[in-house]
Amino acid sequence: MNAPAVQLTRTSAGPVRVTTPVPRDTWWALAGEDPATNVTQTPAWLDCVCATGPFQDAGRLYEFESGGRLVFPLVSRRRRPRFVTTEESWPGEWGIGGPVCSGSVGPREARAIFEDLARLPALRVGVRLRPEDSQVWTRAVPACFREDLHTVHVLDLEGGFGTVWERRFNQSARRGVRRAERSDVDVEVDRAGRLVPEFYQLFEQSIVRWAARQHEPLALARWRRKRAFPMERLETVAERLGQSCTIWMARCAGEPAAAIVVVRHGRHAKFWHGAMNRDLAHPVRANNLLHRLAIEDACAAGCRWYDLGGSRQGASLAAFKEALGAEPLRSPRYYRERLPVSVVDRSLRTALKRVIRFQEG
Repeated sequence: MNAPAVQLTRTSAGPVRVTTPVPRDTWWALAGEDPATNVTQTPAWLDCVCATGPFQDAGRLYEFESGGRLVFPLVSRRRRPRFVTTEESWPGEWGIGGPVCSGSVGPREARAIFEDLARLPALRVGVRLRPEDSQVWTRAVPACFREDLHTVHVLDLEGGFGTVWERRFNQSARRGVRRAERSDVDVEVDRAGRLVPEFYQLFEQSIVRWAARQHEPLALARWRRKRAFPMERLETVAERLGQSCTIWMARCAGEPAAAIVVVRHGRHAKFWHGAMNRDLAHPVRANNLLHRLAIEDACAAGCRWYDLGGSRQGASLAAFKEALGAEPLRSPRYYRERLPVSVVDRSLRTALKRVIRFQEG
C-alpha cells in the first residue's frame, strides 16, 4: 500500500484536510463509532474488492476544522491513467459504500465532500449511499452528479426475534417456516467457507432458471452472472471475514436445495447472495426457514438490522422480503461522468435486451 498523501483542500465548509488512502486504524476506529456502519463499509470489504478485481484503494479521510472526521471508501482501477479510470464506492455489485463517521454530518460538510469528489480527475466518480444517509446527502448533491435510484429491503430487529416473529413476519412467512420445519429439511451452518463449492453449484443451477425466466440465452446468462459473481469472490469474502460470513445450507433428503450467504458487522447483518434448486426448495419453503434461522442468529448476535438487499418493486422477490417484515428504503447511487459512458452503456444494454426479448425477472 502506498503511504498516505495529505493535502489541505478549500471547500464551501472551510479548509478540509484530506488523506488518501485512509489509515486503517482510523477507518476501523470510525467504523466502530458509527452505529450505522455496514460490513460493506469496512476495510475488510475493501480488501475483498481489491483482491478479486482490478482495483486499488483510493479512499479519502476528511478532517474538518470543527474536529469532525469522515471516511469515504473509494477504489480506482489499477494500471489506468486517472483521467480514464473510475473511482467508485463501490463498483459493480459490491453494494453500499458511502460515508463512515463518528457523528452526524450536516449539509455543509456533505456538500463540501461532494465538491471534492467532483474535482477528482477520474472519468467517472460514483457512490452508493446507505438508507440512513440519503436525506442529508441527497440535499447536498451538486448538479454535476446524476442519480440512479435503488431500493433495499431492511428488517428492523428491535425487540429481538420473538417480536420479529410475532409482529413483523406476516402469516404466509410463518406458515412457510412451519412447513419447512415439518418437512425433511436439514440445515447446515458454515462459518469457515467449507460450503462455498456447494453454494456455487446451486448458484450455477439458479443461472439456468434465471435465464429461462428472463428469455436470455443460457451462454450469455452464464457469462454475465459468473462474471458479476465469480466463485473466487465468495471464497475471498468467506476467508477474509471469517466468522462474520455465514453460509446457511438447506438439504432435502440429503441433497442441497437452497443456500444463503449472510455477512455481518456491528449491528448490521446483510443477506448477500442466495441460490437454490427450485424443484427441491420451493415445495418445502426452504428459503423461509433459512432466513428465519439467519434472522434469529442476527438477533442473538445483537444486530439491529437485517438487510435483505435490493429488488424491483412489485417483483415476487420484493414480496417475499416484505412478507418477512422488511421495508423498502431508498439507497441512491450518485455518479459524475466527464463523458456520457453510462448513457451509451445503458443504450447498448437496452438494445441487446430488445433483440433477445429479455424479460425482467
